[in-house]
Amino acid sequence: MFNPTREEVRRFFHDTWRKYGEKNPMSGLEAMAIDIILAHPEYRIVLEEPDLADGMESNPFLHMSLHLAVSEQLSINQPFGIVKRYEGLLEKTGSRHDALHVLMACLEKMLGHAQQYRTPPDQEHYFECLQRHLS
Repeated sequence: MFNPTREEVRRFFHDTWRKYGEKNPMSGLEAMAIDIILAHPEYRIVLEEPDLADGMESNPFLHMSLHLAVSEQLSINQPFGIVKRYEGLLEKTGSRHDALHVLMACLEKMLGHAQQYRTPPDQEHYFECLQRHLS
């Protein structure tokens, strides 16, 4: 399982933003990251100076990483059924960004639970959270 350090995550987003500005070719993951960065202009300052994130109320790198994680999940429908749940959230919220944020919140809860109890992430916790938002 890929488990990047804090510095690696920051470097990935910083380097991706730099590549975008220089119009350099990007990988598929970097292209996904650019879409997220462009949707969050408030985080661009930390892409220029990553250490500024340390003084922020919320962690912009965590937020962008969660966006990236759910984008990847949706691109491959993994865990199986995530696309169907996303479509339901999209219909309910009427907003792509709001639907993604629900996915992200549930993903973060599932990961937090796994970390707290030192267990593997549990897809059922994830889907139960999503179902509560769909009901």
